[in-house]
Amino acid sequence: MLKISNWREGDAVSDIFLCRSKVIGKTKTGKSYYSVTLQDNSGSADGKIWDLSSGIDHFEALQYIKVDGEVQRYQNVLQLNIRRVRVAREGEYDPADYIPVSPFPIGEMYDKLLSYIRSISHPQLRALLEAFFVNDASFAKAFKAHSAAKSVHHSFSGGLLQHTLRVTEFCDDMSRKYPLINRDLLLTGAICHDIGKLKELSPFPANDYTDAGQLLGHIVIGVQMVCEKIAQIPNFPEVTKNELCHIILAHHGEFEFGSPKKPALLEALALHLADNTDAKMQLMCETLADPNAHGWLGFQKFLDSNVRRTES
Repeated sequence: MLKISNWREGDAVSDIFLCRSKVIGKTKTGKSYYSVTLQDNSGSADGKIWDLSSGIDHFEALQYIKVDGEVQRYQNVLQLNIRRVRVAREGEYDPADYIPVSPFPIGEMYDKLLSYIRSISHPQLRALLEAFFVNDASFAKAFKAHSAAKSVHHSFSGGLLQHTLRVTEFCDDMSRKYPLINRDLLLTGAICHDIGKLKELSPFPANDYTDAGQLLGHIVIGVQMVCEKIAQIPNFPEVTKNELCHIILAHHGEFEFGSPKKPALLEALALHLADNTDAKMQLMCETLADPNAHGWLGFQKFLDSNVRRTES
């Protein structure tokens, strides 16, 4: 199987992929075509089916499909010009081959996250983290496997864990450089800031917004989850509860980015900066990951800039 990450312009492809999405479009002349997103565990790519008249069997999104086509470059991005397609048959594929996975070992990342939890000295905050990450086996299993986004950054299995650990590491570093920071509060916020994504996004292979995700979003869902656990912890200080909830509510930093509150605490500002840094750095790394991507790569909406790889 020729993995998507190994595609080169001009390659002939005849393989099975997960069809993440399928959209029917029309050319300027009114001719119908399909635009699809293909996925394996190395990444995803766009595909186009321009001729629907022959060799194109019926298929839907989230089905595994056998495609034949040629890799082409459009606006400096590789895509597959598909000539034939059919639904893959049972036994022709292993679903595990089509779920993108973090490049870092899941077990090692989770152990590192647990070490941060053990370092929390505030008894109620540590009890809260243990209630999720130590004592709730189903939560831990889901957290290890979940993505951090549908498509923007860390949109792979283990992405939520990878992002959470990196944000926690940034926050721990800031707590050493800025003594006014309440480290226990900040790290608890960092570890919990995106837990709402477990309910905002469905598991793989769909990895799409749930009804609750569309209506509430992961920030509100996460605060609800935290408050439910806090209600089960004796003598949890009300002030600490409100401060922790604020940190989670404000971690997107600005109203236009979906943040219900702007940072009003030093710890909230630190979490926002750490979250934003990891998200944008990961997005840039994913943009530059294609070794054949040379020169200027086009305008990146979420970076608000045209980007290219360093040449020196």
